[in-house]
Amino acid sequence: MKFVAFERKEQGTSASRRLRRAGKVPGIVYGNGDALPIELDHNALWHAARKEAFHSSILDMEVDGKVTKVLLRDVQYHAYKPFITHIDFQRVNMKKPITLRVPVHYSGAEESPAVKIDGQMVNYIASELEIQCLPSQLPEFIAVDLSKLEKNGAMHVSDLTLPEGVNVVSHAEEDLTLVTASNIVEETVSDEAPAAPAADAAAPATPAAS
Repeated sequence: MKFVAFERKEQGTSASRRLRRAGKVPGIVYGNGDALPIELDHNALWHAARKEAFHSSILDMEVDGKVTKVLLRDVQYHAYKPFITHIDFQRVNMKKPITLRVPVHYSGAEESPAVKIDGQMVNYIASELEIQCLPSQLPEFIAVDLSKLEKNGAMHVSDLTLPEGVNVVSHAEEDLTLVTASNIVEETVSDEAPAAPAADAAAPATPAAS
């Protein structure tokens, strides 16, 4: 994906407010050299940020006619308005490994023995994985085939066939669980009407007025 940014001349809180009022988003690019303050068109950025690939791909950023390879590192949103308030990018050295969280795409669950034969449900535990690889080997997502998932079974990171050069970053010794299969729990509603509450004790009679 490619996007256009412009070098930001003015910095500071007041300058950033003026940019936002003008439909721009302040940002910064860092890594492999000096930090570069930038500004981007909000509407174009908003539509780009809605695409999954914008968050998990090497991006081509054009500034003053020069294209630089970058990764999206942080997006800040307004507390309650549909508005991006700030964005961070990191320059990419194509010869050095990078670490990035990428989405997991599952398929084949409906064809698995757990679902098709035993009528179980699949519980999705991990929606993304942190991986490490060279920029040229970065996958847009990790594909997981669930078509062989058995009754009461589970799939772990160790079961994956990862793309060449891609490794999952593990922060614990245990093998991360991606999905599990389990029986569908159905709520049972009693047909019996709830018992009526016990009647209150009769109140004492009010004495007659003299």
